[in-house]
Amino acid sequence: MNDFNNYFTMKESNVINYAMSQLDYFAQDAVLSCKEIGDGNLNYVFRVVDENTQQSLIIKQAGPVARISDEFKVSPDRNRIESEILKIEYDLAPGLVPQIYKYDAVMNCCVMEDLSDHEILRTALLKHKQFPLLAEHISTFMVNTLLLTTDVVLNHKAKKQQVKDFINPDLCEITEDLVYTEPFYDCPRNDVFAPLLPFVKEYLWEDEALLLETAKLKFEFMSNAQSLIHGDLHTGSIFVKPDSTKVIDPEFAFYGPAGYDVGNVIANLIFAYVNADSVMEEGAEKERQKDWLISTIQDIIDLFKEKFLETWAASATDKCAAYKGFDQYYLEMILRDTAGVAGLELCRRTLGLAHVKDITSIADHAARARAEKMCIVMGKRFIMERNNMKGGADFVKVIAAAGEVYSR
Repeated sequence: MNDFNNYFTMKESNVINYAMSQLDYFAQDAVLSCKEIGDGNLNYVFRVVDENTQQSLIIKQAGPVARISDEFKVSPDRNRIESEILKIEYDLAPGLVPQIYKYDAVMNCCVMEDLSDHEILRTALLKHKQFPLLAEHISTFMVNTLLLTTDVVLNHKAKKQQVKDFINPDLCEITEDLVYTEPFYDCPRNDVFAPLLPFVKEYLWEDEALLLETAKLKFEFMSNAQSLIHGDLHTGSIFVKPDSTKVIDPEFAFYGPAGYDVGNVIANLIFAYVNADSVMEEGAEKERQKDWLISTIQDIIDLFKEKFLETWAASATDKCAAYKGFDQYYLEMILRDTAGVAGLELCRRTLGLAHVKDITSIADHAARARAEKMCIVMGKRFIMERNNMKGGADFVKVIAAAGEVYSR
């Protein structure tokens, strides 16, 4: 039997011992099995099942280095942040995040609801599935978790205490490097698809006007403590089934610009669109998938706007927030950041250290080169024209224009 009074990185056998000795969840006669199922870049994720009853849970442990690379020394405190954020999100957006059962500060792990009856959204989209309730659910999640944690709604001293509680310098540094900085110069850690290198140098790295805009966005990210953001809200951080959507993995959470979360969702749905456009056989099924993704992207933006203004009217507490026109100004500021972040994400997932399967799984080299160019062209345009992005239709126009330029 292990001693769980001092930290160590657990193996599957250790996790079974932990579940039986440290948790009041399974029956004493439970026959437990455990499998490590983590496929992310940072943590170890274990699924524990009682073979007698099929009762199950997830135990997620944070280590002192990232799984993706030992270069990234990351504080295990991210597990504490994730646990507390999920509890806050569970209250703000009921039914849209998993339930947390326990946080263990010694073992740097959290115990949570098992979502094995759901599927990771990115995986499902790579199978070209559709989820009609996705836009409705994810827009509600973002409005509730982003607007309701701002100075517009919260007591200002309480909000400043939350800013302090959720300071997250190690993971913010990863974002600052991998999203805002490295993709826009010839960084050794970049992983550029070889056929694209000349295009990338000319189109991105040598464009001083673009570089200036990325610098503006980077320093806004570092200094705008606007909302308690998820910080990594992509299609790999969302579980789905036809009638349910659950957001996971908020370990990058901190107080930052609200548009960061919205922009990440949009960019990763664009990756799914580009994948469908690149690999599906021509025909009605392909067009239906592309049309659904386009309508979902547009609906997320437009539903976010609609719900944001409704929630503002019902929940704003600051006197100045009631001044005529301020709600619309504030929302447009978020949409501007949304577009900028969508552009950054499209570029960094194409050129940087952390790629997405939507693109890397495209086996044909010519098709992949075309897909990556589409992403880069859209990314640059979102960054450069972010002040013009006022609604879902504006985002869709950028996608359509890139498709026309790189039509087959």
